[in-house]
Amino acid sequence: MNPDQIKQQVVFDRELIERYNQSGPRYTSYPTAPHLHEGFTVQDFRAEALQAAAQQADRPLSLYIHIPFCDTVCYYCACNKIVTPDRSRAARYLQSLLREVALLGELFGRQRPVLQLHLGGGTPTYLESAQLQQLMEALQHHFCLVPDTEGEYGIEIDPREMPSGSITQLRRLGFNRLSTVFQDLFSAVQKAVNRIQPLELNRRVVEEARAAGFPSINLDLIYGLPLQSEQSFLHTLQHVVEELDPDRLAVFNYAHLPQYFMPQRRVNPEQLPSPAEKLRILESTIRFLTAAGYLYVGMDHFAKPNDELAVAQRQGVLHRNFQGYTTHGDCDLIGMGSSSISQIGRIYAQNEKEVEPYYQRIDQGELAIFRGLSLHEDDLLRREVIMRLICDFQLDRQAIAEKFHVDFADYFQAEMDTLQRMIGDGLLEEEGPLLRVKPAGRLLIRNICMVFDWYLNHAQQKKSFSRTI
Repeated sequence: MNPDQIKQQVVFDRELIERYNQSGPRYTSYPTAPHLHEGFTVQDFRAEALQAAAQQADRPLSLYIHIPFCDTVCYYCACNKIVTPDRSRAARYLQSLLREVALLGELFGRQRPVLQLHLGGGTPTYLESAQLQQLMEALQHHFCLVPDTEGEYGIEIDPREMPSGSITQLRRLGFNRLSTVFQDLFSAVQKAVNRIQPLELNRRVVEEARAAGFPSINLDLIYGLPLQSEQSFLHTLQHVVEELDPDRLAVFNYAHLPQYFMPQRRVNPEQLPSPAEKLRILESTIRFLTAAGYLYVGMDHFAKPNDELAVAQRQGVLHRNFQGYTTHGDCDLIGMGSSSISQIGRIYAQNEKEVEPYYQRIDQGELAIFRGLSLHEDDLLRREVIMRLICDFQLDRQAIAEKFHVDFADYFQAEMDTLQRMIGDGLLEEEGPLLRVKPAGRLLIRNICMVFDWYLNHAQQKKSFSRTI
């Protein structure tokens, strides 16, 4: 990919955004998670895992471990979680998780290197240091964890639960990527969403992480929360960038869907910024971060030019999965813990969402998969098209045609007819076999990908998606 393309300024065209702003998937997978079904079995998962290993015995792995517990509830949260101050519940969960690690280690073996590992939640640091050490030792025993310089091993932390010295201990356990949440600087906003987290606390955690040798730190922010305004959020961004200097930033749009997520019912809808104000917040956020030297990777993500995400995008190897943008797209993804999702070869498989069914399945000595999907050729083709668009901001139609042995123009005739309007609106441009997303189309990349989504256009949807902007 041409590096100059990545450096292009994102164009914020309010008229285009308002015209195209509709509900749509975030494409952490294709087909998207709502299309997983319970007709998919553990036997289907095992068969695909064995076949994938036979075909590519040295194919690397990416491990995701879900820790669902939180001490207190954040009102904006839409994650799969269990809110309880009773820390003893984590011990029961860890027992089952360790059994699952052993079961999956037996299935996949120790010859395949683990290039990526990520603990998400919930709050992974809900586990005590000794429990995290026990988990990492089990992973080391059952899988082939690689040296620190070869793998990306990340963990999400809650600064409110990180006493002095705990960050250094995470580094000793083998983690070299840190992600933390810092939604807003203003105390009124923090109170409105029930997450009190002063700047001084975040500064201490980031400083300790730098001192401990963490080479990459990611901060998550959310815009559109109660009592936020363009000026207040810009003030937050200035402090975050100037004082914390994160390597990556994820700036998410708060989607208020209280009908689906019970904690959001505690958010006062009258305090939410208007749609027009949210657009102003987004526009100033993009201008500020790009002026500060961050690159717009896509879909709410910004990174410094030398960060692995930005480097992977320049090299045309950026990947997107259930954890969002990532590197090492050549890995099979193994999910562990309740609700986690695996992506192995041609299948997706999801564990039981609730912990009690998860415990029951694991205690019986079987995997906790309760639904999944086997992809057919059209799914694989469309997944590759969507992946390249959402990661590269361009699509080489000739390369797709050769890889999948199709005539692109014929196969996607209806889709290209639809895209002509977007081309006319300045979202896209054609240059020979290349279909490029122009700066005005980058914020609307979800809309462009939706054109190629067969399920969105033909199948009955089971879920309402957030707005694309």
